[in-house]
Amino acid sequence: MFRAFFDRSGIRAAFLDDKLRVVEASVDFVAAFGRPVAELRGHGLPDLLHPSFRGQVAHQFTRLLDGQRSRFVEWVLAMRSAGSVFGGELTGLAVHGDAGRVDGLMVLMRPERDERTTALVGHKKLLSDMDARILEGVASGASTVQLAALLYLSRGGVEYHLTALLRSMKVRNRSALVSKAYSMGLFSVGSWPPRVLPDYVG
Repeated sequence: MFRAFFDRSGIRAAFLDDKLRVVEASVDFVAAFGRPVAELRGHGLPDLLHPSFRGQVAHQFTRLLDGQRSRFVEWVLAMRSAGSVFGGELTGLAVHGDAGRVDGLMVLMRPERDERTTALVGHKKLLSDMDARILEGVASGASTVQLAALLYLSRGGVEYHLTALLRSMKVRNRSALVSKAYSMGLFSVGSWPPRVLPDYVG
């Protein structure tokens, strides 16, 4: 149905069924995700996004299917098969049939022009539970003394974990540590105080 539209050069688009699975996709959409077209077909679109964006985008698509709105635009991080991410603007559109009901969903993906691919750890457990709690504390602005009291550690214990985090993330200070953690998608989007996604804790 959308083959002619999909064949237009430069269009990164996909058609989804009511379960948010990819039914058809343009060559450029497939190329953006670095996956073979056979792998994308039948794949849930939210699973192609970074974990911190999946729930938010799935909720927006549910609203399209329920007829609460006809389109939405969200900035997202999407995942390539090689374990890297790219940022871009995702537009969701409800496709209506003759009876006026929603027959499916159209997705348009526009990656950022100044795209900087960030290597991710995939689903590897990157942080221990204590490291995650210290990273969350640093991101919320807590001092070493505050973290020590909160986590029942000595100041030296906090500094030990913090130094190990700085070394493993290859950064020099707390500000750079928080910035890199956000750029890698380790934090849940839109939450305060900051929360590290469970995918990276183990």
